[in-house]
Amino acid sequence: MATETTRPMTRSALALAKVALKVGGKVLPAYSHVNSPKVFTQPQLFAMLVIRQFFGLDYRGTEQLLADWSDLRKVLALKRVPHWTTLQKADERLLKKGVSSASWMGLSPLRELAA
Repeated sequence: MATETTRPMTRSALALAKVALKVGGKVLPAYSHVNSPKVFTQPQLFAMLVIRQFFGLDYRGTEQLLADWSDLRKVLALKRVPHWTTLQKADERLLKKGVSSASWMGLSPLRELAA
């Protein structure tokens, strides 16, 4: 008999954004460098990249989604919408650190991290 593993699932992008922001806050420093511009935190960028993956968007589409969706901006505590290149550079930087939007579910156990 095959064993089944259950993962927390959601169809709500806002719920996912909340969890991703919380997980990012626990595993990432607020800023990548002491001289960072400090406009967006790494957990915020991480959560935006998770949302990008959730919707299957490119960076420009993610920028537009954030511009159009005030509730999502509120959940992510965004004062402004990042340019698509900000998301692209953050994705590259997080991949170098071994944390990517495609593999964020590998951070386990997710329920404990999100709690």
